[in-house]
Amino acid sequence: MSADLGSLAAALKAASLKDLATARAGQASLHAAGWTADLSRQYLDADADAALLAHGADAGLETAASSLFNGDIVNPSENRPALHWALRAQAPLSGEAEKVRQSVLPALEFARRLQQGDIRTVSGEPYKAVLHIGIGGSDFGPRLIADAFSDLATPGIDLRFCANVDPWDLDHALTGLDPATTLVIGVSKSFGTEETLYNLDRARKWMEASLGEEAGRQIALVTANPERAKAWLGSNDGYLFDMPLPVGGRFSLWSSASLACMIYLKAGTFEAILKGAADMDAHTRSAPLAENLPMRLALLDFWNASFLERSMRVMLAYSHRLRMLPTYLQQLEMESNGKSVGPGGVPSPYSTAPALWGGEGSVGQHSYHQWLHQGSRSVPSEFILAPDFDRDPEGITALTAHALAQAEVLANGRSLEEVKAEEPDLSDAVAKQKVHAGGRASSFLHHKAFGPEAFGSLIALYEHRTYFAGKLWGLNPFDQWGVERGKTMATRLKPALSGNNTADDPVTAALIKDLG
Repeated sequence: MSADLGSLAAALKAASLKDLATARAGQASLHAAGWTADLSRQYLDADADAALLAHGADAGLETAASSLFNGDIVNPSENRPALHWALRAQAPLSGEAEKVRQSVLPALEFARRLQQGDIRTVSGEPYKAVLHIGIGGSDFGPRLIADAFSDLATPGIDLRFCANVDPWDLDHALTGLDPATTLVIGVSKSFGTEETLYNLDRARKWMEASLGEEAGRQIALVTANPERAKAWLGSNDGYLFDMPLPVGGRFSLWSSASLACMIYLKAGTFEAILKGAADMDAHTRSAPLAENLPMRLALLDFWNASFLERSMRVMLAYSHRLRMLPTYLQQLEMESNGKSVGPGGVPSPYSTAPALWGGEGSVGQHSYHQWLHQGSRSVPSEFILAPDFDRDPEGITALTAHALAQAEVLANGRSLEEVKAEEPDLSDAVAKQKVHAGGRASSFLHHKAFGPEAFGSLIALYEHRTYFAGKLWGLNPFDQWGVERGKTMATRLKPALSGNNTADDPVTAALIKDLG
């Protein structure tokens, strides 16, 4: 099957993308949970589509979906299921999945009571600020949610984030806050994350300077290691919330890890996000392979990276609410599938996950779009058009026109003949500089009524897409050995930085000497 895909890819690389897209116009759309994805402008034809679907069937994508939702072991590195989907289930489940579903309920109730004034500071005042401390999967998701729906914030709550071990990050986050009216939330699944514990220690000292021993009563910890968290709190009372072990950090924004967002957003907003994700789960669980949007997008990723040799994918979010989505997806996709060896220790025979980057449209048009249009590399783009369509019509029309125009020009280009016909007074030298090669593939996702539910379904779509892509590449998307190695090396280098040891690597040793 791979040989068939290889020969099809070789033929399609030489094809005209404009001709391929014209033949597929209006016939290459997929639908799920209110989202539409148009794949007309990909290097695909009927034969390639059929071959990819056959490969997806042979690779067991539908079986992989059943395994995920049945709670089977899909994370062999930790011998666990992956039950993040259970957090957004809209009805009771059974067994371990039901425990996971219920784990988020105390956080939702805590947020409701705090918003209503039933939970107050040690002095009896209402909380006025929430400081969320976490990094990686304990930061990207909550930060994305808060930024996307800041207009739906609870009045009177100032939400701040701190992730970096750079002291400036916490100093900046604390600026203007009053310890007496601030709730500090620390999120760490293991409760051993260096950056998070460092910032939590500093935040606690900041609070203790004003509140003394009572400071612990204004700290909430979210973790899968409650004993370690209790030891950190000591004799102080604090709030503890569960992050279930079968929920990976980069899949945890549905969990108590988003407690800060539950408090920050108006009542019902977070629940709507969960419902939207559940709608995408229902589609993923039941739709056949040919109509299954996450599976089809995973097959597209497999095709572009492994057969068309596209080593990057650019996310272009034509929605200010989604301006942080590319950053979130970098962790979700690149930490999950940025690997080349599968769980059995066997190298993948394919080029695996592409580098993912991007930003907000139409802002990026005044930056890296120049590179996309006329640079020497052809990189697939992914457009997401999801503004608030009920806002100012002139702005919405302009945003929509820009998204459509960018996709069209990337695909169709602009020939020298077209340049000269449209601008006959140009010199040959200038005319040649205005040529666009075209042939840049893109997908176009859109939603007509974007809001919290559509947001939830979009994030769930990318989660499932990432899982299925890992299956196609023979990878485990639920571990991250490369990340863990970096942490180990940093720990080893600290004694060298303090002068108590020397680094083994000569370049590192020389750098440490220069830094001193």
